[in-house]
Amino acid sequence: MGIPGLSDQNSGQQRLGITEPISLAGPSEDDVIKTRELEKYLQGVGLYESQEEAVGREEVLGRLDQIVKIWVKNISRGKGFNEQLVQEANAKIFTFGSYRLGVHGPGADIDTLCVGPRHATRDDDFFGELGKMLSEMQEVTELHPVPDAHVPVMKFKFNGVSVDLLYARLALWVIPEDLDISQESILQNVDEQTVLSLNGCRVTDQVLRLVPNIQTFRTTLRCMRFWAKRRGVYSNVAGFLGGINLALLVARICQLYPNALPNMLVSRFFRVYTQWRWPNPVMLCAIEEGSLGLPVWDPRRNPKDRYHLMPIITPAYPCMNSTYNVTSSTLRVMSDEFQRGSEICEAMEASKANWNTLFEPYPFFESYKNYLQIDITAENADDLRQWKGWVESRLRQLTLKIERHTYGMLQCHPHPGEFSDKSRSFHHCYFMGLQRKQGVPVNEGEQFDIRLTVEEFKHSVNAYTLWKPGMDIHVSHVKRRNIPAYIFPGGVRPSGPSKVSAENKQSSKLRASGHGQAEKSQGGKGVAVGADDVKKRRRSEDDMDNSSKNSKSPVSLPPPSREVNEDMTPIKWDESEVNSIDGQKSKKLCLRSQGEIPPGDSVTNGSVASNQQVNPMIAATDISSSKEEEKLAIEKIMSGPYDAHQAFPEEPEELEDDTQYGNQVKDTTGSMKNISESLVLKPAVTEEPVVYMETTCSSSLCSNEGVEELESAELTAPLLTVPPAPAPVKKPLIRLNFTSLVKAADKSS
Repeated sequence: MGIPGLSDQNSGQQRLGITEPISLAGPSEDDVIKTRELEKYLQGVGLYESQEEAVGREEVLGRLDQIVKIWVKNISRGKGFNEQLVQEANAKIFTFGSYRLGVHGPGADIDTLCVGPRHATRDDDFFGELGKMLSEMQEVTELHPVPDAHVPVMKFKFNGVSVDLLYARLALWVIPEDLDISQESILQNVDEQTVLSLNGCRVTDQVLRLVPNIQTFRTTLRCMRFWAKRRGVYSNVAGFLGGINLALLVARICQLYPNALPNMLVSRFFRVYTQWRWPNPVMLCAIEEGSLGLPVWDPRRNPKDRYHLMPIITPAYPCMNSTYNVTSSTLRVMSDEFQRGSEICEAMEASKANWNTLFEPYPFFESYKNYLQIDITAENADDLRQWKGWVESRLRQLTLKIERHTYGMLQCHPHPGEFSDKSRSFHHCYFMGLQRKQGVPVNEGEQFDIRLTVEEFKHSVNAYTLWKPGMDIHVSHVKRRNIPAYIFPGGVRPSGPSKVSAENKQSSKLRASGHGQAEKSQGGKGVAVGADDVKKRRRSEDDMDNSSKNSKSPVSLPPPSREVNEDMTPIKWDESEVNSIDGQKSKKLCLRSQGEIPPGDSVTNGSVASNQQVNPMIAATDISSSKEEEKLAIEKIMSGPYDAHQAFPEEPEELEDDTQYGNQVKDTTGSMKNISESLVLKPAVTEEPVVYMETTCSSSLCSNEGVEELESAELTAPLLTVPPAPAPVKKPLIRLNFTSLVKAADKSS
């Protein structure tokens, strides 16, 4: 691959982006060496496909293009077109996503788009005739059409290569072979599904046009995708970063440092986004209103856009926010990871860390003491695939509900992947780490009760219109020591904390103590800590858990409501289960966190150019001496038309539906309706958070080998009696107390 040359690095190059670059400086000799090391590292971990696989993908795309051309001629003939029109009929295959960006790895699927003429319909012709053609071909396996999705898609494997095929029906009788889908006119007189289907290709092509050096962009993006997957922040549906989100973030850094090599771009990625003041938007170009009247992202005019916490705007008309799934909890996790990456990159500059340190896997199952486990099952593989897709699209809502119903005091960290118990048929499970919000004083008698929240979530999930018998969901509270063994590699639970977890917990300790902001300027500190300290703390925590089992002190329970079953016990975390710091029991609950985002700490990406003078000459820069100047430059470029935009403190639970399952919710009469209408909680007048809501819903808490299941005997009343948090929230009188039914029952008896 080699290091890109400096042929394009001249002072007269075209400026890309909505602001002036932060620096036009070229790479130093050290940057060249470290970039070569990075490329070698990425090759060593298997991020590049072989030449044989690359040729195989090209052959699949060529064959697919032939198939759709035959298909469109067949349907034209079937509709009675004369032979001349049949011969002129055409369809064309485009690619988008990681393949089009050139950052796909071995085994990755190919995102493709079939563009057809106006007489080739989506339902009858694309899913009907083309689907039938594909099903009869020997090369095609695992064909799965999803015509009811928000963005309809056909999924299949062609000669072993996974393909996602979308369809765009244009208002043209003939599709030219040199069709340019980047033109705005291509969107005239087309349906919503076509606009959405075209958006992927249009955005991908526009990103490649807006970066100064495509090869440098690709290497940097490969690196950041690998980092996000290793650190557990790669999943758009879970509220983290997806492929297009990372592409836009990296492209913006390439614009700000147009002559830098990947080594420097990775470092600046973390430095810039650590300083970013969300929810101000990241944009590669100005938002165009367009002439077709399609809605574009604009919080000044669109109320729902004001709730977006981490807007990353797509550059192609109609411009949209690609990260509407982000919640306050997932933003907290990502901000903490940006901070960690910035610290490690500074340590790397001082030769105190290496690429292995940056890419160490995040020890999710060692980072929290309490987790929610969501198990789903179905009758067969096909039902499980449908049920899995639906549940995954709803998991974000569980995070939002817990944040809302606990007034932001209980924070959730969703694991981006799923797991399967091989001893069970047609089973998947998901996990969420739970912790109290850091930096908030704990009052005696405070507790959280999230049973109704969980029941409301399960109620919304079970409203799936394509639900079939056997599609079940089971939500339980599980302690770290009771995480099932099948979660771990080889089904073997690690005997002690990993080396990686030590660094994460030390970093959390620094932030929880209120010095997070001060640490930003102290590069490299907190990157590593001795594993012995972590082992001592783990031993101390487990000893405290064991002692809690034998404790005879009563568990604090509030008086039950008159309308709640007397036997109903809250899900609780008792005082003996608090985490300890350096082996010493904390007087107040202090669960380890990934860090906390200080209120109002955000950076705008606007149109005001920096006043800082930048030397246009290509020269190596002394990073240590220019860090403060660079920080000022970052601040200056981050003000613009959206700097007044601030996200509302409470986000509606269903502002945005998942793009694939947005309309597949039924009301109590079985008819289709938007889930935002069925789940929005009506506000109630209240001055303080109410932990135990008055409701006729009776619940029971079952214990099974350390796993506490949250089940409801019967949901007899709607859950709209649960008031959402008002915007100005007083200090909640709630306590993080998850205990088992056995202990609670013993106390109550």
